[in-house]
This record gives sequence, structure tokens and C-alpha cells, in this order.
Amino acid sequence: MDIFVMGLNQWRHEPQWPRARARDTEFFLHPGGHLSTSAPAENEAPSSYVYDPADPVPTTGGALIMASDFRPGALDQQAVESRADVLVFTSYPLSENLEITGRVTATLFAATDGPATDWVVRLCEVDERGISLNIVDGITRVTTEPGRADEHEIDLWSTSIVIKAGHRLRVQVTSSNFPRWDRNLNTGEDPTVAIEHRVARQKIFHDSARPSRLILPVIPAT
Repeated sequence: MDIFVMGLNQWRHEPQWPRARARDTEFFLHPGGHLSTSAPAENEAPSSYVYDPADPVPTTGGALIMASDFRPGALDQQAVESRADVLVFTSYPLSENLEITGRVTATLFAATDGPATDWVVRLCEVDERGISLNIVDGITRVTTEPGRADEHEIDLWSTSIVIKAGHRLRVQVTSSNFPRWDRNLNTGEDPTVAIEHRVARQKIFHDSARPSRLILPVIPAT
């Protein structure tokens, strides 16, 4: 099959998919908005935010086929990342080029204070100017018991991209991406017929027992 490798901006023929050389590499979320390959410590405190369905995170780029008001592809995430209901975790600048080719997933340990909510995870690249551009994202809709920390696997779909040395990886965690995905009203009711909604208080855990993380299919340098 033929794939287009972003970052290198070139087509490449691959005899198999996913690539056998890909190595699942974990990048862990840490307090203070840090992202690294180091596993979290035992006592790392959770991160939190408030999600209000009346004020959802607006769709900004991505794999879209929508009205012309919503442009697809990689767009500047500054407005999204400045919101109080979007958690941002950023790595140090990469010391060498990093190729990500294959399926990107996330494992999220999370709790909400209501019966249902959504979890959205997005991978971005931050260049040397500090501009954050989205690469892939995914969502999962959950029902749960209020306050219970559950483990969720989130599919961010596939990509092929080379992140250049000096650039950084960034992970966004939030609970909406509207109107690409319909809002979860946090009540457990069908959102197509529900009338009421509630504000949800969200927690993301990143300690040694609940290591929230991104899993990247990294192609080793040759």
C-alpha cells in the first residue's frame, strides 16, 4: 500500500499495514501539563476541569466533511487550548526526529460526578514558534457511577507523520468537540431527545496505579 508521510511530505510504499517495525511507545500524562515517557509516581495528583454542555469546545480542524464554516485538516489550536475545559499536556522538545506511523490510541483513567459523559483526546504537534497543530483525535461516550475512576481506551485513528527534532508533542483532554460530535448532556439520556443538561466536574488520573497515557506507533530510526 502507499501512504503519505506528513512532515517529510512524501509518498512511500509499504508492503504491510500496520508496519511490523512499529513499536508501541507510551507517553504519560503528568501534573502541571507535562507529557513524557517516564512513568508517573505513586502520589501524583489528578487534573480536573468543568465541562458545560451549554458551552462546548468548538470543532477546530480534524478529519472532517462538514459545512464550509468548519475547515478540515491541521489548524492552529490556540483558541481551543486556552479554554479552562481543555487539559493540555506537552513534552519537552524532541532531541531527534520521531516517526509515528500506524494506529494511535490513548488509555485514560477518568471520573465524572454524573451518570454519563464524553472523553475526547487529541494529539498535536507544537513547532518551534509554539504553534500547536492537531494530528489525530478520538472520543468515547461512557456511562458510569458518579465519582468512580474508570479505565477507557480511546481510538485516535491512524496517521503517518514525522515530528521534527526541536518540536514537541502535545495531548489535549476534554469532553466535547462540537458540532463534529454531538454534545453529551451528562444526564445519561439520549441527547437527541433530552431536554435537560447538567454541568460535569471531571477528573483525569495520572498516578502509578492509574497511568493515563498516549500510545504511539513509533518507527525506529534506521
